[in-house]
Formats: sequence, C-alpha cells, structure tokens
Amino acid sequence: MKMIIPTVRKFTILPFLALSLIFSLLTSGALGIPKLYAGDSVVVYSGRAERLIKPVLDHFQQTTGTTVQLLTAGSTELVNRLRAEKARTPADVFITNEAGALELARNLNLLQPITLPNVATTIPKPFRAPDNSWIGLSGRMWVIVYNTTMVDPSTIHSLLDLGTPTWKGKLAIPTANSEYLQAGASMILAAKGEQTANEFLQGIRDNAGNEVYGKNRQIVDAVAKGKVGVGIVNHYYIFRHLAKDPKAPIAPLITDQDEGGMGSIMNVAGIGLTAHAKHLSAANQLIEFLISPTGQEMFAHTNKEYPVNPAVNADSEIPPASSFRASTIPLTRLAELREPIIREIQRLGLR
Repeated sequence: MKMIIPTVRKFTILPFLALSLIFSLLTSGALGIPKLYAGDSVVVYSGRAERLIKPVLDHFQQTTGTTVQLLTAGSTELVNRLRAEKARTPADVFITNEAGALELARNLNLLQPITLPNVATTIPKPFRAPDNSWIGLSGRMWVIVYNTTMVDPSTIHSLLDLGTPTWKGKLAIPTANSEYLQAGASMILAAKGEQTANEFLQGIRDNAGNEVYGKNRQIVDAVAKGKVGVGIVNHYYIFRHLAKDPKAPIAPLITDQDEGGMGSIMNVAGIGLTAHAKHLSAANQLIEFLISPTGQEMFAHTNKEYPVNPAVNADSEIPPASSFRASTIPLTRLAELREPIIREIQRLGLR
C-alpha cells in the first residue's frame, strides 16, 4: 500500500484554502483517488520533516498492515489547520518537532487524552502533557556546533556566551521563523528572565549578520567549511553530518553545566491524539508502536535522537544522557512563552 503524502511548503491564506479544498476532495474520493481514511488506516498530520518521520511510519505500515496517510507542513500551520477543520478534520494524530506546538494544540482543545495503559510507565512525566493528550517521542538538545580547528571549546561555558561581542562575525544561527530558535529562546526566557533572553537574541542577531540559515544542516555545513566558528543547532544534525563525513572538523559542545547554570536545553518531538480522531484504534496502535522499544530504537539509531522511553538506549555515537544535566523547565511552558518570544524576535528584527 502506498502512502499519500501531500506536502505543504509555504503558508498563506490562498494556498491554505486551496489545500483545504484539495484535501476535502481527496478524503471524499471525488478525484478518483481512494478515500484517505478507509478502514485499517490512520491519518497523520506531521510538522516533522518527512525524511525524519517517514522511515518509522513505513516500518509501522509494513509490519501492521495499517495504511498511514501523511500530510506534512509546519507545526504552526497544522495547528491552524486543525482549528479551521474542527470536527471535520481527517487527522487522527498530530506529530510535531517540538513540544510547544503540541501544548498549544492542547490549550486550544484540539487534542484528547491518550488512554493507553503503558504511557505512564513508558514515558517519564516531564515528557508528556498533564492529561497525556500529547507525549514525547524523541529528545533533542539545542547545542553549539564548533569548528575544532578554529575554536577552543573551553572558552565557551554557556549558550548565552554566543550573544557577547566576542563572537561577532563567527556565528551562524537559524532564521527567525525557526521553531527551534523560538523554543530555545523560550527556555532561556523561562530560566533566566526577560532581560537575559532579550540580550541573547539581540546579541546573536548582531553576531550572525548574514549567517542566518533556514536549515540546521546548513548551519553545520557552514561550520564544517570554516565559514564561521560556531553555530546553534539540534544535536543530531552534527552526528548525521559526521556519519557522512567522519573527518569533518566539527564537534558538539554541551554548555550551561556549571553550578547555577540553566542546564542544556532539551526539547522533544512528540505526538498528540486529535480531539476528533476518526480511527482511534489505529491511532492508538501507532502511538503504542512509536513508544515501544522497536519504535524508540528507530528514532535513536536512525535519527541520532534520545529515546524518551528509559528502557531504550541512545545511539552510542551521541553523548549519553547521564553525561549532562538538562534544564528542568517544564516543556508545557513553551506554548505560554511562544507568543512573547515571537514578538520579541520580530521587534529585534531577526531575519
């Protein structure tokens, strides 16, 4: 069975309406294409990049016989889509690349509690919503990637250091609309307060100049080529680059581990059960697979991420979770802080 994968690239009002019409036609079979939610199927809205989630969904489909129908777009776009569709949505589950979008969906009553009995014993409390309407699937750290021939890592103790004038012209950062940047800055706001978060954002804006990239892998590549000395990325992009080019002069730097430091910024990709899911049995079957040892090992070894199921070991190539201290800021705060951080990013003119 083939997966139907309509992919959204940009979000404006007209394309959204057009996409909604096309998707309605697809779900009704009016275009001569099989209905999207026939029996033994599950419809997934995914804010995660297709290349990161599709291998796991393919494995689920092949081993269970349940057809996975996948729609990919930005996480915020999909939250807006779920709001517009209401009870008409074909989506059974909502997957995102960070917890803030899931918590926003929960606050908007777009999700319902996941009642699988093994959720509480499989997923630690910090990595799921209070009512279990969303749960984490894999962890990632927002870290510094540095060029080993250009930078002495002992000179950097905190992520906040990259906002100081020392790094002017030596830094690459994500674009202003990056959900990773927004989530990371939100965690700094929660841990250190408004003034520190504002100074950090203004500092990295000034230090990066034109070295602003839409993709984390582009930041890693810029550091590897020596265009800049350091960048801010999710950890797994570094290890994927090294898997392809083991001799690349790059390494990750986990910061903020000193006493009194905020700890490394840890976020999760996760999944929520939509409030109007049409295929609860298949949706729960998918969720159960994704938190099982098999599903968790695929995240760990294919994507170089941290399993949230503590019974599953991370890939041996990435730093063990026991080797660093993560921030204790609840991930549920990301939704609360998203709008203030986006406003500040816009006010400061980050690109």
